[in-house]
Amino acid sequence: MQSGELFSVRMRAAKDGPHERGGTHISGGEMLAAFGDIQQAVMYLLEKGLNHSKGRPDFMQIQFECIHEPAKCVKPLKMKTNEVETPEEGQALAWSLLEETGIRRHIIDEAYKLVSQYSSMSGAVLIDVHSGMRLDNRKEKGVRVSRMDWQSGHDEKWAGCHDVPLHSRVKEAVVLATKVCGHRAAVAELCWSDDPDYITGYVASKRLGYQRITKLKEYGDERGCRIFFVDGKEDIHSYIHYLENQPVIVQWEVEE
Repeated sequence: MQSGELFSVRMRAAKDGPHERGGTHISGGEMLAAFGDIQQAVMYLLEKGLNHSKGRPDFMQIQFECIHEPAKCVKPLKMKTNEVETPEEGQALAWSLLEETGIRRHIIDEAYKLVSQYSSMSGAVLIDVHSGMRLDNRKEKGVRVSRMDWQSGHDEKWAGCHDVPLHSRVKEAVVLATKVCGHRAAVAELCWSDDPDYITGYVASKRLGYQRITKLKEYGDERGCRIFFVDGKEDIHSYIHYLENQPVIVQWEVEE
């Protein structure tokens, strides 16, 4: 992805029909691309949606649109990998990290119970850290973060310097967490995938950075979790607009 005119390329895939008709979410993806790179981006997202451990989709939508808003260029969150032996240990660490951001334990517990009620969610829930109430009113759809990507080549430099595999999951998660935490309403994010073959997740915040936790669920578990803890005293409509519409490009250079 280069500078200049940009296009947002998005994919969503589901089984048993579209998401809005009750289909089960299989896969999704977000990229930014110059016009000449759109075909490559579409093929990458097509491959991603067709080959997912949750199964073969019978619905897929890939679309692109020109972005007219100027992109915001930011640095990625600092990353730390936390090795744990069990999902129980991983979740205990995640809860502890969230408490470090100032979120009360009962708010974390209630937010997790709320997310657990939804069997197939393609986006995130927004939880007020003061009241524990859900603020997005999107039901099973949730809020889907869009229009974000690495500056071309910067993800390879970042991965090499941090000694992490250049896996699409890692670089996409860092971009998403960086965007999510880049707004004044954001307090923290808790996430792990609904992919039954991927058990790593993270806690992220401006101060803690991207705290990768190697085990947050058991293999074979198709239940995911994505919670954005927010300051309900801020303008939440502005935050949702930012998440869905503000183009964000993550840039990273080796620090001298």
